[in-house]
Amino acid sequence: MSAMDAVLRNFKLIPCPTGDSCNKPNCPWKHLRDDEPPPPQLSQLREGAQDDEDGPRKRRKLSSDPASAPAHHAAPPAEQPLSAQRPVSPPPLKRKLPPGPSPQDRTPEPTRLSARSTSSSGPAVPVSSSPAHARGSTTPSAKPQSLPATPQSATPRKPESLNPRHLKTAPAPHDFRYKAVKLLHEQYQRLNNEISKDASDEDKKLVLSPQELIWLVLDEEQHIATDKPSLYNNLIKNRIMTYKRMTPGEWKNERLAAKKEEEARTNESSSKTPVRKPVLGPPKVIDTGLTPEQEVTFLAHLRTPIEGLAKYGYVSAQPSDDEIRKAREGEAASLGWEVCDRCTTRFQVFPGRRPEDGALTSGGKCVHHPGRPYFPERAVGDKDKPQRRYRCCNQVVGESAGCATGNTHVFKTSSPARLAALIPFAETPPNPNVPKDRAVCFDCEMGYTVRGLELIRLTATSWPDGKELLDVLVRPVGEILDLNSRYSGVWPEDIINAEPWSPPETSTENSSSSSSSSSSNGSGNETTNSTAETCPETGRKPRKTMKIVPSPMAARDLLFSLLSPETPLIGHGLENDLNAVRIIHPTLVDTILLFPHRRGLPMRHGLKMLMETRLNRAIQVEDAEDDPTGHDSAEDARAAGELVRLKVMEKWKGMRAEGWRVVDGQFVPPGGEAGKDKDVEGMLTEELLEEREEGEVAG
Repeated sequence: MSAMDAVLRNFKLIPCPTGDSCNKPNCPWKHLRDDEPPPPQLSQLREGAQDDEDGPRKRRKLSSDPASAPAHHAAPPAEQPLSAQRPVSPPPLKRKLPPGPSPQDRTPEPTRLSARSTSSSGPAVPVSSSPAHARGSTTPSAKPQSLPATPQSATPRKPESLNPRHLKTAPAPHDFRYKAVKLLHEQYQRLNNEISKDASDEDKKLVLSPQELIWLVLDEEQHIATDKPSLYNNLIKNRIMTYKRMTPGEWKNERLAAKKEEEARTNESSSKTPVRKPVLGPPKVIDTGLTPEQEVTFLAHLRTPIEGLAKYGYVSAQPSDDEIRKAREGEAASLGWEVCDRCTTRFQVFPGRRPEDGALTSGGKCVHHPGRPYFPERAVGDKDKPQRRYRCCNQVVGESAGCATGNTHVFKTSSPARLAALIPFAETPPNPNVPKDRAVCFDCEMGYTVRGLELIRLTATSWPDGKELLDVLVRPVGEILDLNSRYSGVWPEDIINAEPWSPPETSTENSSSSSSSSSSNGSGNETTNSTAETCPETGRKPRKTMKIVPSPMAARDLLFSLLSPETPLIGHGLENDLNAVRIIHPTLVDTILLFPHRRGLPMRHGLKMLMETRLNRAIQVEDAEDDPTGHDSAEDARAAGELVRLKVMEKWKGMRAEGWRVVDGQFVPPGGEAGKDKDVEGMLTEELLEEREEGEVAG
C-alpha cells in the first residue's frame, strides 16, 4: 500500500486532464484549488476584529515562502494561480475608518494577486495592487484590475407616458389635466414638426424627440399646477391658446432661448438657489400702431368715470365740514380702540405713546395670514364646491390662526371723512406748464402707523415712455407701527439712510426740465431698482439711496407739479393711492376697470396676475423665498402703464375694424370729420343729437 501511496502522490504533481471542470471527489490529479489557502477559522476572524479596533487591518502573511515577497520581487505570474471563486482573505467588516490619512494614502502591505485564465493550461493574468485591495476587498473582479475603471455614466431620465404626474394636492381633476396635457402636446408636436422640415444643422439641435416633447409638456403642466394652483384653469388654457397661435419661427426662438437658459443654469457657479419663477410664455409685444402723442390722445376713450364708484372707495368730492367734525368726535369717543386689519382683534392705539410704559399699542403680537382668502376656481367636472383658502400658505380658512406673526396689531381707515380729518383732500390745481403730450403713471406704498395706513413712498413715471419723474420716501404723520416691508418694499434702513429732499437750486424754463429736476431731487439716483445690476456677492439688486420729504402734503405738492386736471393719471387700484395722497383728480385710467373681474367689483385682479396672464411678464419677483425684498413702486407704475398700452392696442384694433381713422392727430369715427366727435366710448352729445334730428326732418 505504501508503494501505491507513493504512486498516487506522484499523480498530484500532474495537472488533471479534466481541468477546472473536474468535480470528482478525491481526484488524484493536481487542481489549482488545492493551492488555495484554507478558509479562515472563527478564531482568526476574532483576531481580525481585534486588529480593527487597534488600527487598520493588514493582510495576514500566509507563509514564509517566496510567494509572499513584495510584488516587485515576485515570481512569474504563472507560479501564483489564484481562484476567482473564493475569497482570498476574510471579508471586510463594516466599520468607520479611524481618523487619520485616507486608506488610499496608507501604504498597504505588499501583496501579489493574480487572476486565473479560463484555460487550465494557459498563463494567468497578473493583477496589480489597487486601493480596493489595500482596504481588504475580498471579491476579485472578473476584469483585470490593471485596466482603468470605466466612468459611471449619468442616470438617464426615466421615460414617461403622456399622462399628468401625480401631485399631492391637484389643482384640477385628472380628466381635465389629461385633456390639457394632450392639447398642449398637440401644439408642441405641430411646432416641432414644422421646424424639423428642411432644418439646417444648427436647427436640428433644436428639434426635440417624441419623449423630450412629453417631458417638456409634463414639466410645464406640473409647474403651472404647483406655482399657481388657484389660477391653474386659466393659465393652462392661455398656455394652450398661446402655442396654438404661435408660428414655427416663434417656437424656434423660444427653444433657442430655453437652450441658452439651460446652458447658463448648468454653468452657474453661484451656490444661492434662486426662487422658481412662474412658467410664462414669450413676452407679448405691444404695437399700437400709434405715435406716443396719439396714444396719449387715445386715452380719452379709456377714461375711468369715478362718479358712480364711491361705494368702492373712490372719492370724487371733498367731504363736508360736518362729516369731518363727526369723524373727529367719533375717533375721540373710541378712546383709541381699533380692529386689527390683519387678525380682526380689538386693540388700543396710543398716539404719542402711553405715558406709563411708552407703548404704542395694546394686545401683544399679531398672528395672522398675510395673504387674502379666495375661492379656487372649480375645475371642469368637479361637482364639489371648492374650499376657501389663503393665498399665502394655501391653507383652508379656519384651519389655523395664522402663518405669520407681527410685533403689533395694526389698522387702516377707509372712511373719506376720517381720512380728511387727518389730512384734507385736495383737487388737482390748474398747471399750464405741464406737457400735453404725456400721461403720468403713479404708485404709492403705504405703511401702518398709529394714525392708520399712511403714505410712505410715492413714485411717478411718464407714459408711454416709462421714464421716472418722481420717487421719494415720505415721513408719515403718526408713529410707525409696521412699514409692511414685505409688500411695500420700504425697509427701516431705507428711511434711516434717506437724504432730506431739497428743491432744485436753479429754476427751469419749461415743465419738462422741471420734471427732470424733480426726478433728480426726488429719486436721489437716476438708476432705478428695476434697471440696477445685481450685486455679484449677494445676488440682489443694490438698494438706492432715496430722498425723503417731511410730510404727505409735501409729497402731494411734488406730484401736483407734474399734473394738471387734464393729465391722464394711470395706476392699478387708484382709489387706494389717491386716498393715501388725498387727491381728487378728474382724469383717471384704472387698470382694474380696464381688465375687470368676471364677478365685477369689489372683486378685482391683481397687478402681478394681470402681467403674467396678459403680457407673459413676471413682476414682484422675490430674490429668495426666505428673503423677500417687497414691491418696487416704480416697477408697479410701469407695469400699469404697459397694461394700458395693451388695452390701447386692443381697442384701437377694434375701432379700426369699425372704420375709425386718425386725421390730423384726432380719432375720427366712421363717416365723421376731424374735430366733430371727441367724446368717450362713442357717447351721444347735444351736437350729434341735433344733427340727427335735422337729418330726420330733412328726410
